[in-house]
Amino acid sequence: MKDLLFEPIQINQLTIKNRIYMPAMHLAMANQFEVTDRLVDFYAERAKGGVGMITVGYATVDELSGNVTNIGAHDDKYIPGLKRLAQVIQQHGARAAVQLNHAGRYNYSFFINGKQPVAPSAIASRMTRETPKALELSEIKAIIQYFADAAYRVKQAGYDAVEVLSGTGYLISEFLSPLTNQRTDDYGGTLENRMRFGLEIMQAIKGKTGKDFPLIVRMNGNDFMSQGQGQKELHVYARYLVEQAGVDALCINAGWHEARVPQIVASVPRGAFAYLARAIKMQVSVPVIASHRINDPKTARELLSDGMCDMVAMGRSLIADAYLPEKAQHGREKEIVHCIACAQGCFDNLFRLKSVECMCNPTAGYEKKYSVTSLGTPKKVMVIGGGPAGMSAAIAASKRGHHVTLYEQSSQLGGQLFLAAAPPGREEFAELAKDLSNQIHHMKIHVILNHTVTHQTIENEKPDAIILATGAIQATIPIPGVNRPHVVQAWDVLSNKVLTGRRVVVIGGGAVGVETSLFLAEKGTLSPEALKFLFVNKAEDNDTLYTLATKGTKEITLIEMIAEVGKDIGKSTRWTMLQDMTREGIKSTISTQAIEITESGIKVKTPQGLEDIPADTIVLAIGSKSNNPLQPIIEQMKIPFKVVGDAKKVATAFQAVHEGYAAGHEILKD
Repeated sequence: MKDLLFEPIQINQLTIKNRIYMPAMHLAMANQFEVTDRLVDFYAERAKGGVGMITVGYATVDELSGNVTNIGAHDDKYIPGLKRLAQVIQQHGARAAVQLNHAGRYNYSFFINGKQPVAPSAIASRMTRETPKALELSEIKAIIQYFADAAYRVKQAGYDAVEVLSGTGYLISEFLSPLTNQRTDDYGGTLENRMRFGLEIMQAIKGKTGKDFPLIVRMNGNDFMSQGQGQKELHVYARYLVEQAGVDALCINAGWHEARVPQIVASVPRGAFAYLARAIKMQVSVPVIASHRINDPKTARELLSDGMCDMVAMGRSLIADAYLPEKAQHGREKEIVHCIACAQGCFDNLFRLKSVECMCNPTAGYEKKYSVTSLGTPKKVMVIGGGPAGMSAAIAASKRGHHVTLYEQSSQLGGQLFLAAAPPGREEFAELAKDLSNQIHHMKIHVILNHTVTHQTIENEKPDAIILATGAIQATIPIPGVNRPHVVQAWDVLSNKVLTGRRVVVIGGGAVGVETSLFLAEKGTLSPEALKFLFVNKAEDNDTLYTLATKGTKEITLIEMIAEVGKDIGKSTRWTMLQDMTREGIKSTISTQAIEITESGIKVKTPQGLEDIPADTIVLAIGSKSNNPLQPIIEQMKIPFKVVGDAKKVATAFQAVHEGYAAGHEILKD
């Protein structure tokens, strides 16, 4: 039986060896618009991994369209760098394209030397909090030409195709949407006028690059903006792109950056937005590419075989595992490291003005640094602790040729990843635990479970080096009543080791407190299967079904000492979790200090004074503290060691994975 995922496909005259498309993602790895060694190494690795086509970018079309960490395509001087990047992708068997885009009102003035961003109309951006300058007619015509000139540079640089971003809230979609386009000239008002800017750009590109040079457009299937553009107008636009502008393929994404529908985080089910690609595929005669949360070959194959799309865009999936295509094609799918949509290293890094990294793949963006080089003499390495830091350390050390033994005191590897996976929409964290464990099995790393390491264990093992990854233990709070029987720890709640009453107060508004509150709020809500059954059979009206899906059987109050809930949650995920808390009726109080736990509840101190909150169960979610009892013993034994993860300092899973991998790679380096 043929594997649809690895069937060739044609876009215009271009043949692509398989149906896996790596879409453009801003990596912030360019320097002053120039292609860097880091970019070349990153994309070379993905091309080696077997992907059919790679689109880099986005690339700029003028100086207001992006920032210096974008790839430049707005001047001929950037052609040599573009050419170098194309060649490294193509020489490893993948097709290469560049995405062009203009950020419009999504650009920040400080990125463009204090200049004012531009847009169809002077309407402030909710994302940047800045008001753009409304474009003059002559400026619109100039930008259209800039797109065409940039596309021609892409062709000169030897790429196989060019893509234009016409969605996500950037300039072309700002012209398309009545929310951001209040013009009264030929570029505003009716849908026909609002489409004009995008269509003229595509027509200009075709006129400049020729009808045989493939042109792909990445567009929204739905912008998910209140009173914005739903599917109906965008279907018309899709048809016009193909029929009037000669576009050769469409890549369908979902939502603007401002939309309040989650698009990239773990709570979005795999392949959830493929229905948008399916709807547009019914409108056009060219290949349609589905995107968003397609992180495994099984989902990709199902979308293709069900006729939802012609290709699948796998972006962060290929950041997490550059060799996903090769592994899928050769029956090694158990070795794949899946993107878990945590957004901690990709999108959250961009908010911090850092280059993209990956929690699941510490080598992403560091391909040269972590290239495996031979060692003079392999060492005997003992890794103590089988959480994310310990597993990553063991994997890295084994890749370097060391003989590794991994000790874990519990019955399974994974540590706190399983706690992180307990709240609704966070199940993918368990996937990372499984993937890391599978890597350890595949690499034949010796694992000893259910063993608490002692001085005698170390004496028996006689290691040349030790990596301590013993994690953390739950913290408590020094207030009266903390030892009462109705006081429980958040970790025990998340692992279903304890029962909770109807009225629950969660002490601590950090990540663990928020996750525990959401976990408890799901109790008593409809399962997805029950919801679909009742909906299909029209057993209840939609409002009733919505209530049954979002309102559980518990009354939950979250109290936090500082003035902010979820401060330690990444920006990409935090807003979705706070939105879920509001929707599910979780009460949260900030600047609130727990004073005493009583038989009937908890006394707290608020800015307004003392208050009693009735509760059947009190959950402690006040954090954790490092657990590192073996360090003094190892120091006395004078064995070289490194401490990583929570054992060193309580931090995030991302930091644990990266610290562990770095320690394993560098241990006893000759």
